[in-house]
Amino acid sequence: MATHLDGNALAGALSEVFRADVTAARARCAGCGGVSPIARAMVYPDAPGLVARCASCDQVLATIVDAGDRVFLSLSGMSTIELRR
Repeated sequence: MATHLDGNALAGALSEVFRADVTAARARCAGCGGVSPIARAMVYPDAPGLVARCASCDQVLATIVDAGDRVFLSLSGMSTIELRR
């Protein structure tokens, strides 16, 4: 039987990922498979939140909605994010 841990086991790894400047990271678009720095995405600020689209195929890469006491983040349009240490 496979051993597993609860999500608390991710705390160290995720804190390393989310404290970095993610705009310098390279992301793979889930739509076209293109890989480019997140800073190259086209960001539309006029939606209820920020919407980042792939500069190559216009696929939605990420959405960020600030709801006051909460922030909703979706990275569903990125299949992979590469961060350099």
